[in-house]
Amino acid sequence: MRPHSHTGGRHELGQNFLTHRPTLRRIADLVADTDGPILELGAGDGALTEHLIPLGRDLRAIDIDARRVDRLRARLPAASVQLADALHEPLDRPVVVGNIPFHLTTPILRRLLEQDGWQHAVLLTQWEVARKRAGVGGATMMTAQAAPWFTFRLHDRVPAAHFRPMPAVDGGILTVSRRRRALVATRDRRRYESFISAVFRGRGHGMLQVLRNTGHPPSHAQGALSDAGVAHRALPRDLRPEQWATLWARLSAEERRRARQ
Repeated sequence: MRPHSHTGGRHELGQNFLTHRPTLRRIADLVADTDGPILELGAGDGALTEHLIPLGRDLRAIDIDARRVDRLRARLPAASVQLADALHEPLDRPVVVGNIPFHLTTPILRRLLEQDGWQHAVLLTQWEVARKRAGVGGATMMTAQAAPWFTFRLHDRVPAAHFRPMPAVDGGILTVSRRRRALVATRDRRRYESFISAVFRGRGHGMLQVLRNTGHPPSHAQGALSDAGVAHRALPRDLRPEQWATLWARLSAEERRRARQ
C-alpha cells in the first residue's frame, strides 16, 4: 500500500490509536535508553510523537495518511513529518519506533530484520506476536533464524482498552536490538536460516532424531548436541541462540570435512 490521501479514520488503514499516556511514556522511556536519530512508523495524530520530541533528538515521523501528515506538520514542527509507507520506507535510522498496525506486524518485522542501518527498535505489536518473537514459551522459527544477529525482549502487555478504536486483541511492547558481536558470520546468514528452517520443519521426537532425519550422520548429530549442551530429546523451540550457533558451527564444520574427503 503506497502513501495516499485517505479521508477516512485511521482504523480504515488498519491502525488503532494508542491513547494510554503511561504506555506512551513507557515507549518514550525505552527510546530514551538508545542513541541517535529516530524514525517513527505510523505517527497518526502524533500521540507518541509528542512524547518523543522532548528527547531532543532528530526525529522523522512517517504516516500513510496524507491528511494526518498535513495536520501533524502544522501542530508539531519540531518533528520532520513525511508521507511514507512503512512497507517501503528505508529503515535506516539508528532507532525505529512505532505503534505497528497489527495486520502488518509480520511483514514490517521481516523488513526490519533484513535491513541494515538501524540498531534498536521499540515496537508496539499484537501481544501474541511480541510474546512469540521474544521467545516466551519457546522460540519460533523466525526468532531462531534472527537470533544470531538480534536480541528480542518483551516488555509490557497493553490491554486492548488502551486503544481507539479498540482492537480485538491486546498489544505488547517488543524491543529488538542488533547484537554488537554476531553469533554467526553474516556471510552465512542464508545458509543458517535454511538450516533452522529444516530443523524446525524436520520430523522426529527430539533434536537427535530431527538432525538425523535432516541428513546429519548420528555421530555428528550427537557430537554437535553435546558441544551445544542440548539434550537429545529437546525440541527446537527449547534451544537458546548460543546453542543454535554452536550446533551450526559444529555441523557446518563436519559438512565441510566430508566434502573434502
